Amino acid sequence: MIILIAGSSHTGKTLLAQRLLEKYRWPYLSIDHLKMGLIRSGQTALTPEDDRELTVYLWPIVREMVKTAIENKQNLIVEGVYIPHNWREGLGGEYLREIRYLCLAMTRDYIERHRGDILSHGSDIEERLEDDVSWEELIRENEENLRVCRELGERVLVIDEGYEVDFDI
Repeated sequence: MIILIAGSSHTGKTLLAQRLLEKYRWPYLSIDHLKMGLIRSGQTALTPEDDRELTVYLWPIVREMVKTAIENKQNLIVEGVYIPHNWREGLGGEYLREIRYLCLAMTRDYIERHRGDILSHGSDIEERLEDDVSWEELIRENEENLRVCRELGERVLVIDEGYEVDFDI
């Protein structure tokens, strides 16, 4: 079984992946770690700010890692902002049956009411070296993710009231 956790920055993807690791004892891959390994090793000229280009660059690699895990009958949790909305492309039915997808999205109202909480929880699992949040960009990304996931019929966990992020497979 593969669990894909997508969503914008600060939505709790890494926290949820950590909780699932503790609950199911499955390993998880942070696509951010792969990204930084490729950038720091000089394998790409992309920078951490090249989000769109990084998605195009990283997703085919991660998709093939997911396929390999499925073929080897291994469980894996994958989380990151670099999981595209069209993640199903390139995956046949035999793979899709083994994948559970969840997008985390905060509402505008939640973001506006909980800016301090969002910042204070930014390093719950990983230490963020820099945390320059553009609130309008965060709102725009979350609204777009929510809209597209609903249009595509994808499972989305809407964070509006509290911040109890949980997911059962």
